[in-house]
Amino acid sequence: MPESAEKRCLIAVDTAAGPVLLLLTLPVGASIAAALAAAREQLGDCEVDWERAVTGIFGLRCDRACVPRDGDRIELYRPLPADPRQRRRQRALLRGPARRSAS
Repeated sequence: MPESAEKRCLIAVDTAAGPVLLLLTLPVGASIAAALAAAREQLGDCEVDWERAVTGIFGLRCDRACVPRDGDRIELYRPLPADPRQRRRQRALLRGPARRSAS
């Protein structure tokens, strides 16, 4: 069975309107950078940091030069608005000592 000259990858992008999943058909040798360029072309002018955002495949950070395989989900990560550990500490301080000792 001959191998296909194309692959299909899912692009996951978090936009201001919510998460977007986009299925793209790409050349076999296409990198993450090429996939993001194709996604950007299709998604148009949405508020995403296409140039500097961290990228990954299935939750593992990958460089934009990485070549994903057929069926991979390429993810474009946005920075967290606040450090989750710091937010937990702030919530614990707001609850006060009475509620913490009740558990």
